[in-house]
Amino acid sequence: MASSLEKFIHSLDPRALPRVLQIQSGIYFQGSIYEMFGNECCLSTGEVIKVIGFKINKLIASICENNEVSPFSAKVELPLNFPGLYKVVADKTPYVSIEEITRKVSIGPTRFGHPCFYSPEDIKLANLTIKHGEQITFNSVEEVNGTMAVNCGVVRNKQSHSFTLPLSQEGKFYECEDDQIYTLKEIAEWKIPKCRNRIVKLSNTLHTWDSSNPLPENFDGCLILTPVYEVQAVMKFRRDIVHILSDLDVEVEDITDCYDISSFIQPLSLEDVFERTSKEFPMVAEIMDGPSGSQKPYNLLYRGKIYKKYQATRVLASEIRSDSPKRHFLIPMSYKGKFKRRPREFPTAYDLEIARSEKEQLHVVATKAFDSPHKELFPVSVGDQFLVQQCQTSEVLYEGRKKLIDVLACEQILSDTYKKVLLPMYMEGGFVEVIHDKKQYQLSEICKEFNLPFNVKVSVRDLSIEEDVLAAVPGLQFEEEITDSYLLISSASSPVESWEIPVYRLNMSVHLLSKDVQTVVPPVTKTTVEEISEEQYYMVRRYESQTLHPPPRPPKKPT
Repeated sequence: MASSLEKFIHSLDPRALPRVLQIQSGIYFQGSIYEMFGNECCLSTGEVIKVIGFKINKLIASICENNEVSPFSAKVELPLNFPGLYKVVADKTPYVSIEEITRKVSIGPTRFGHPCFYSPEDIKLANLTIKHGEQITFNSVEEVNGTMAVNCGVVRNKQSHSFTLPLSQEGKFYECEDDQIYTLKEIAEWKIPKCRNRIVKLSNTLHTWDSSNPLPENFDGCLILTPVYEVQAVMKFRRDIVHILSDLDVEVEDITDCYDISSFIQPLSLEDVFERTSKEFPMVAEIMDGPSGSQKPYNLLYRGKIYKKYQATRVLASEIRSDSPKRHFLIPMSYKGKFKRRPREFPTAYDLEIARSEKEQLHVVATKAFDSPHKELFPVSVGDQFLVQQCQTSEVLYEGRKKLIDVLACEQILSDTYKKVLLPMYMEGGFVEVIHDKKQYQLSEICKEFNLPFNVKVSVRDLSIEEDVLAAVPGLQFEEEITDSYLLISSASSPVESWEIPVYRLNMSVHLLSKDVQTVVPPVTKTTVEEISEEQYYMVRRYESQTLHPPPRPPKKPT
């Protein structure tokens, strides 16, 4: 049975992919235009395509009154990066089963993927009764004793209780009110159910408004969001992946059950390739869809060899600058440039204690004055210089009583002598490091000899790199070492050098041509410093820091 492409994609469960569609009523834009803004706009009647994925490309927003839309409501098109923070309005239409919720609502590992529902009736389980109106958090979907179920939780008296609900569980389930705020991109990725619209309310007013803003000036009402999807598909006689917007005016019919799906080229993401067993490497692959531009190595990889998969270490570094945005880099241990140290800045005495090391004595200059409330502790003036010794406790007179507090023992540097002083650990001042070390270091030496974070600048650029982006940066802070997944690849046409490409940050689809039985030893690996976006930077830090405990909070200043 034929339906519009828009209706089909809106109701399609991603778990049912891939699907083979036949175009029942095609569309053709006259003239030589074959694509518009990178999206396919010419599909012939009778043509067969294989849909391999889809994602929200943009949103159509209807401006509504009283959370309702009328035929006369104004509609505007909003890109996913449209500014503003939004609150999600709970859907008043109930879901009739747990299976419907899992089919239509995004449930995943991040905080965005933990939707909450309530039932107007009690739910009796084997060892727990969920009371009517009680908030149920959906955490994950998995198989339990051979039956698909949702891992759920409720909180009672600040205690969390976990349980599972089978997908077959029926009843009425309503969305709970959500007091969080989200960007439009986060709502598009996590908060728009399949086959339903989403009402949102602007939480903060836009800081600036001009005539290019599609929303009315001083708008603070509700919007009904309808997604427009970008469909990724493979066509019968093309070797690349085509991108089709779901609002293209075509009729389609799902013919998956009566079509040989193996007759299409099988595109694989880099994650798919990485999941292959090590015995399947090396292999020859052809790029079907990948990053545009002239940056190496991607401009060389129409067809390439993939030698192996592995985990590699990188140093996460950020540009040192007071204004934003900062640039962020992932530097491989093979980087051959050299670095000189740059002074670190410390906002409190507590930060001096954290940075202190046994290898060398920390020498700092005060950049902010501090008047101590205790006569036993030292008042600091701008320009005072100190050698940091150790953390200890000291007895001070506080409100007429003696009290032990944490202090930092230092030596103040005077013109011809040293004076032992104590600084309160809660001291909010400002210190800049004095660098006496003029040595030039390799990256591996810094990671071995010093604690991160660590400030440096490039003193000798890496001559093996055609354009060393780090050399132009006035200062870098090495933040932490991370471990990430990589594939080692080379161009099939001129395999004289190989590159490491990141598996989870590069949006690329390939088609495997054959297993390469000839090449066993890959050519020399070229060093590549990867510049990452702000979003990728926070993703890298979030996943790397999940297993780390945060440092203890600094002591509070007595009131």
